[in-house]
Amino acid sequence: MALPVADAPPGAGLIWAHRRGAFDLAREGVVMGILNVTPDSFSDGGDFMEPAAAIERGLALEADGAAIVDVGGESTRPGAEPVPEAEEMRRVLPVIAGLRERSAVVISVDTAKAAVAAEALAAGADIVNDVSGFGSDPRMAGVVAASGAGAVLMHMRGRPADMQRAPVYDDVVEDVREFLRQALDLAVSSGMPLEKLAIDPGIGFGKTAGHNLELVRATDRLAALGRPVLLGVSRKSFLAALGDAPDLADRHWPGVAVTVFGRLRGARIFRVHDPRPHLEALRMAEAIAAHA
Repeated sequence: MALPVADAPPGAGLIWAHRRGAFDLAREGVVMGILNVTPDSFSDGGDFMEPAAAIERGLALEADGAAIVDVGGESTRPGAEPVPEAEEMRRVLPVIAGLRERSAVVISVDTAKAAVAAEALAAGADIVNDVSGFGSDPRMAGVVAASGAGAVLMHMRGRPADMQRAPVYDDVVEDVREFLRQALDLAVSSGMPLEKLAIDPGIGFGKTAGHNLELVRATDRLAALGRPVLLGVSRKSFLAALGDAPDLADRHWPGVAVTVFGRLRGARIFRVHDPRPHLEALRMAEAIAAHA
């Protein structure tokens, strides 16, 4: 089934539907708050391993302006090893269920495993955020389509364990764009409505600092595929390399700067650890752009 979005008109494809409704992203972008329930994530590993602490963190992310709370039970930092399905479920399911009991916030589950996605959706998740773009588990597209959930399709070169070993592209923007086009095609062919899909170039996932910059600059070319673009740069190492920010705490404001630039280039969803400053900067950028 061919996609009708090879090059969509500017502004097209800015409704992103999910199990609880839809985001209208034409005028305002949204912030996705990161909730890692892992022992080894690069910036907050081990901080929220207990379900009660993780649920409170999710509520705090919502209070700080996150429209989506993204719950992940498997680290995808460079060098990370896979986590068994049962362990990933043990980490995420109580958090998703507990958060759903206490909040109407949109919940996404950050997983590339169809079995984990199915159980997370049953527990109350609304979106599946798949770092493999439905390419890791052949069952994933069908599970998400049958559930009525939304999805984020991300590009990653290789696997977390080896993705940063000298990644090379002929043309990183065109290579990533073509991967995302094919991922959209697969999802639609599997029964997912196009309006339930968002795309993510996978900043830091099998890319050098230079590749990351090229992709951020080319956000408008990715948005031309006709689906909302998610940028996830929060606290990542390329900010340290380019923004004189060697420590994690120093990467905060460089990340906010990327949010503003990305929004002006067409991104609409921003996955971050600290929602409030990103949301404030996002709204200011949108206000300025609206009156330009």
